[in-house]
Amino acid sequence: MTSESNRQKELDHRERALREREVELRLREMESNIHVNDAAFHETVKHQPENSQKPWMNKVILGGKLFVLGVGVLVAVKIASVLAGFIIVAALGWMSYKLFFESKKTNL
Repeated sequence: MTSESNRQKELDHRERALREREVELRLREMESNIHVNDAAFHETVKHQPENSQKPWMNKVILGGKLFVLGVGVLVAVKIASVLAGFIIVAALGWMSYKLFFESKKTNL
């Protein structure tokens, strides 16, 4: 029995060694193919459209957009504050009327 198990272990060991050698050989072949077939080096360049604007022009446009946005916000805040003032004055007037000028009915 032990000779059978020893024989099986020896076969497994040889098979593993054979697979390792095959893998090493295949890796060497792949490495040699890589070095033989070196691809040509191509330098890349940034694509520039023909009708692109100048960089300072883009900044001017962005600044103009920001200015218009700021003016729009200021106008919106001013309108909101005037509207809030009208609402507050109307609410105070209505409360004053209710408290001081509306006649109280007394049931005697």
